[in-house]
Amino acid sequence: MSGALSVEIRKLDSLTADERVQWNAWSAADPDLASPYFRVEFAQIAGGVSPGAALAVFRRDGETVGYFPHQRRGGAIQPIAAPMNDYHGVIGPKGAVPTLAEVARLLGGTRFSVNGWVGPASGGIRGESFRTAIPEDGGYQAWYAARRQAFGKYFKDKERARRSMAAEFGSVEVQIGVRDGALLDELIALKREQYRRTTRHDVFACGWTRDLLHALMAAEHDDFGASIAVLRAGGRIAAMEYSLHAGRRFHFWFPAYVPALARCSPGIMLSMETIRLGAERGYRDFDYGFGGEAYKRYFCDTIQPVTEAAILKPGLPSALGEMTASVLSLAGPERAEALRNSLRRRWNVIEACETNGVDRFKGVALAARVAVSKAMGLTASA
Repeated sequence: MSGALSVEIRKLDSLTADERVQWNAWSAADPDLASPYFRVEFAQIAGGVSPGAALAVFRRDGETVGYFPHQRRGGAIQPIAAPMNDYHGVIGPKGAVPTLAEVARLLGGTRFSVNGWVGPASGGIRGESFRTAIPEDGGYQAWYAARRQAFGKYFKDKERARRSMAAEFGSVEVQIGVRDGALLDELIALKREQYRRTTRHDVFACGWTRDLLHALMAAEHDDFGASIAVLRAGGRIAAMEYSLHAGRRFHFWFPAYVPALARCSPGIMLSMETIRLGAERGYRDFDYGFGGEAYKRYFCDTIQPVTEAAILKPGLPSALGEMTASVLSLAGPERAEALRNSLRRRWNVIEACETNGVDRFKGVALAARVAVSKAMGLTASA
C-alpha cells in the first residue's frame, strides 16, 4: 500500500474507547490475529506492568493503519511484555499494516528483536506455530479418534500411563478455568525450579513477569482472560498449566509438572483433558505456540508461519562477543550457527526481563558460559 507512513508514540492508557473498539475489530477480522496476544486487553494489562511500555500508532497519509504495543530496554525495542509474548505484530487492516522492516525503521532504537512476528516480513528466520483445531461436527471425540488413528501407539501409551497413575497414586481429576493466586504462585515456583535444573534464565526472578500473570488472571472481561488448568492424582497436584484465552482461541502458555511423576506424562495428560474440557466450553482452536517440541506433532493439525528476527542499527556490533563467537565456531559451521541463535535468544530473554544492569550482566555471563560449554563439549566429542 502506497502513501507516507508515520508513527506516533503514546502511552497504552491513552487509548480512547473508539480506538479500543477499532483495535479489536481489526484483530477479529483477521484470522492471523486471533491469538489473545493481539487483543487490546492484553496490551493494556501488560502496559500497566511491563517497564518501558509504549504504543506505536501508525498512520498512512494521516489515516490510522495499525497499533503496535512495545517496550524499550535502553536503546533496544521489543514487543510488549517480552519475553512473555508468544505472538506479536501490528494490529491493523489486513494488507495495509507496515512491514517488519518499516516498523523497525520508524521506531528507531539500536536493535529491534521479535521471536513470533505475525505479518509482512522479509528476512529473519521463518518458523511455525502449532495449533489443534477441533471440528464443529463431532467435537473432541472426532478429533481424538483421528489423532489416535494416525498415532495409535503414542496415544495408547498415554492412556496406559493414565491408568498406571490412577492405580499408583489414586483417581485422576482435572479442572480448567481455575483462578487462584496461591495456585499460580505454586506453578511459578515449579517453573523456577525447572529453570534452575535446565540452566535456563529464570524469567520470574525480575518480579514484573510474575505480576503480569497475576494481573491477567485477575482481569474481568467477557471473552478474554487467563486461568490455570490443574491435574491431581489422589488429590495431590501432578501438573498445572497457565493459559490465555480469547474468543474461541485457547493458548497454552506456562506448563509445569511434579518431576517425580514425569514417567506418567502428567503434562501430556493435562493437555489432552484441557482440550476435551475446553471444547465443551466452546473453544475450538488450541494453540501450542512457536517451537518444535516433538510432542506437538501428535496433537497439532494446523500450522501458522511466524518470523524471528533481530534488526540491528547499521554499525552496531552483535551482543555476542568476539571471544564467544570464536569458541562457538569450533563446533563446526552448522552447529555453531545453532548455538549462536540459541545464545541470541537467551540474550533477548535476559534483556527483556532484567531492567537492572547488574542482573542483566549476570544473566548474559551465565548464558555465554553455557554456550561455550556446549561448544567445547561438541569439539571434544568430534
